[in-house]
This record gives sequence, C-alpha cells and structure tokens, in this order.
Amino acid sequence: MSAPNAHGEVRQILDMNAFRPGDTKAQAVERRLANLGAASVLFYREPIEMVAAEGAWMTARDGTRYLDFYNNVPSVGHSHPKVVEAVAAQIAKLNTNTRYIVAIVDEYLEALKTHLPDALSNVVMTCSGSEANDLAIRVARAATGGSGIIVTETAYHGNTALVTEASPSALKRGSLPDHVIAVPPPGAGHFGEDIAGGFRASVEAAIAEFARRGIRPAALLADSIFSSDGIFSDPAGFLRPAVEAVRAAGGLFIADEVQPGFARTGEAFWGYARHGVEPDLVTMGKPMGNGFPMAGMAARPDHLASFCTDVGYFNTFGGNPVAAAAGLAVLEVIREEGLQQNALETGRVLLDGLRDIAAADARVADVRGAGLFIGVDLADEETGRPDADFTVTVIDAMRAQGVLIGAAGRYGATLKVRPPLCLNREEAERFLTAFRAAIRV
Repeated sequence: MSAPNAHGEVRQILDMNAFRPGDTKAQAVERRLANLGAASVLFYREPIEMVAAEGAWMTARDGTRYLDFYNNVPSVGHSHPKVVEAVAAQIAKLNTNTRYIVAIVDEYLEALKTHLPDALSNVVMTCSGSEANDLAIRVARAATGGSGIIVTETAYHGNTALVTEASPSALKRGSLPDHVIAVPPPGAGHFGEDIAGGFRASVEAAIAEFARRGIRPAALLADSIFSSDGIFSDPAGFLRPAVEAVRAAGGLFIADEVQPGFARTGEAFWGYARHGVEPDLVTMGKPMGNGFPMAGMAARPDHLASFCTDVGYFNTFGGNPVAAAAGLAVLEVIREEGLQQNALETGRVLLDGLRDIAAADARVADVRGAGLFIGVDLADEETGRPDADFTVTVIDAMRAQGVLIGAAGRYGATLKVRPPLCLNREEAERFLTAFRAAIRV
C-alpha cells in the first residue's frame, strides 16, 4: 500500500526506513542479499546484526544493547528461560506430527481453550498466522456458501496467495479482487465521534456492494487492534455493530488475534474481548510460541466440519509436541508473572507519558492504544498532515538512543509501540525519555 507523506510524495510503507541495495557494503548484508535476493527485507538503512536477546533487550554484534519496542514475537520476553527449558526438554524427548497422540499437544490445546469462548471448541494448529488466516477464510466460505471478504484499508493478514488478496497493505501495485472490499479503519478521522455507527455503516456499504457484484459475503476479517491501519482501539465496544451487520448478511466474523492476542491489550486476553463480541473464528500466531513458529485457528465444530467434508486439512508441523511445549510455557508465564496486568499498568505509564508529550508538541498529533499496543501519529507542525519523513527521522533518532521502533498506518506516519509484555516501568520511562529527545532532533 503506497503512502503519501506531508509533501505528497508516495512511498511504500514496508520500505520506510528499510535497507536499500547500495546503502552499505557491509559483508553480512551482502551475504544476506546474495541468499534472499529481492525477497530480503532488512530494517534500517544500516541494518543491525543481532547476536543475543533477553527480556526486552537485544544485543548487536558490536555490543550495542537495544530496548525492543518493535518485535512482538517474543511476547513474554526474549529468550524467556521457561520457554527455552520447555522447548529443549521436549525436542530432546520427542517431536512428531499430530497423527500420533502425544499428551502435551492435548494439554496445550485444553489450556488454550480455557481462554476462548466455549463454542470455539475445535482448534487447528498451523505454523504461521498466514496459514491460520488462510484456513479461516476457507472455513468461513464453506460454512456460509459466500466468498466475499471485508477488510480494512491498510490491513495485513498474511502472505499466502489467498490472504495476500485480503491484505491491502501487501499490494505494491494493482487492486483488490472483486471478492475483497476494503473499508476505512475505525477512527475519528473517518467517522468522527460515532466510530461504532460509522464503521458499521461502512461494513453495510461493503455488503451492499457485494450484492451489486453478485457476491455473497463470507466474513469480516479484522485484526481487533487494527495494527497495520495505525492502531485503533477505542471506544471499547465499537466493533460489535459491524459484527452484527456482517452476521445479519449471512457472513462470519474472523478475529485476527495474531498481533493483539495473548494479553497484549491488558484489559483482556484477546483484542476482540474488549469489544464484547464472540468471534465465529479466531486466528492466532506470532506471540503464541514466543519465537517458536506456531499458530492456530479456533472454530465451532459445525463450521470446521462443513469445511472438512469437502477437503479436510492436515499440517505436518502444525501442533507438533515442541510447539505445544513452547505454547504451554507461554500461557504459564503470562499467568505466573501477571503479564496481562503488567501490560495494563505499564501500558498506562506509556499512554500517560505519550499524551503529556503530545499536549506539549504539535508534531505528536494523536496517541491511541490499549495495554502495550499503542499508536503515535506524527504530523507536520504547520499543516498538521501526517509526516512520514519526520517519522523516519524519529525512528532513526530512537535507534541512535538504543530504542527500536517501527511505523504503521496508511500514511506511514504512526509509530507502532509494541514492546514485550515483561516491560517494566523503568524501561517504559527510558522509552519516553528517548522519544522526547527524538522529536526534537
């Protein structure tokens, strides 16, 4: 998805502040480019070679330590000892596929299901959120007989062929297929004070457009924190009317919890729960195994059965015992260390601090978020328009102070604040200090 900056220049969000061939001749970079070619994606114009990480910190080869506010995969903390121990013990004992009964797999699934609505009693394990969303779309289509998918304008849901079609932010050129309609994200900039009503109306308009195209809706697919759109979290409950609208038209609600799930929003274990809705399908990924590749989709038995009647599903590595061990350890760490409460409390420190900064500096246009998932809009001081160039300057200045952070949103001018759930108050204050200095550069 291309993003115009404050001066009208069009740029690709994924390329913002990214390495470009020719920026450096570092041997490690050249080696990576030789191996991955055009598919290589490296952060920063001068990429960082990392060698270790622990908690909320990462260490580069040159010894520099960075506070990680960018990477939400090691959600309970980089190299968490409990996860490391669980993975090491299981892989030393047995790792195979789900055609065999291995107790830890069912122990994990039963532990996971205690956090899910009772109706979603079947969980299919995959290796990535992309696979989980791909499967969810296929299940929704089988269950409803429809094919239309509604997403938001800058959504990202994965990189399989099917899910890429439903990920506007992944498209560098061309347009969405007829069976996918993108609606504006649920923010005041589009809908004013009636975000719930406005978002519902946009979903209803998409349903009406599908009818004109002769397409039946299958699902509303939404990341419940709308992270790629720029983080839209409030008011809590705004999602419910849109879900009601898609269900009234015969479609399902797929809650993409790959980014907001597993206690990140603080107020609830899942992002959707803040809105008082129960999804028809839930997809999970990234933080599920704290870095070990695992993902999943939760569904009602009848919905899954309608899909399996036609094609069935099996994933060789999905739900393997090592993944189950990692996932079970993550759930235990979240509970034992009180990480959901920590996300709520430490998130408030960040939100309050960022809002104080915004009140004193017009370049910080808005601060939104829940728990440890926050979006910070940066703007041109004179025009108030989103300023992607300034955002890149701030990202670079944060790096210079040892803090890693990335951008999101339609205009590439929203900082995505997304640290590990173990972040403590001192680390939060360190981030705020770095941010204050960065916007003055």
